[in-house]
Amino acid sequence: MKVRGRCWKFGDDISTDHITPGRYYHLRSNMPELAKHIMEDADPDFANKFKPGDFIVAGENFGMGSSREHAPLALKIAGVSAVIAKSFARIFYRNAINIGLPLLIADTSGIDSGDELEVDLSEGRITDLTKKLEIRAKPLPEVMLKILNEGGLVAYVKKYGDIKI
Repeated sequence: MKVRGRCWKFGDDISTDHITPGRYYHLRSNMPELAKHIMEDADPDFANKFKPGDFIVAGENFGMGSSREHAPLALKIAGVSAVIAKSFARIFYRNAINIGLPLLIADTSGIDSGDELEVDLSEGRITDLTKKLEIRAKPLPEVMLKILNEGGLVAYVKKYGDIKI
């Protein structure tokens, strides 16, 4: 599965409060509205720059600080193709896969905001088309790819009845 888009880069320790600011917590029952505010506290102009299909790229510990499931869901609803980071908070990683948001673990040091990326999720290959640079990511396990292809864990279980590894 290949996806292509522009990259928006953030640093280390991006929390779920950066992803979905706490002052919009009342919007969690209106996810399309909450999705309009993703990454606002990390970059106040993000909503004006981001286009559906773009990528979020970050450093270490992306998604730290809370188990709020609506943070990865808001990213998915906004149209984020994938999040690529050096590492993820464990619960954020699990929540993202469960709702069908692709995540890749890779060395993001050579990628900058605005770079055009092509990502092959099944191969774990990130191509920075702007810099003509190829980065290897940790490939997703087959079961996670199947869950992502179905749109998340609930859709997968509805279709297959159970996790088949």
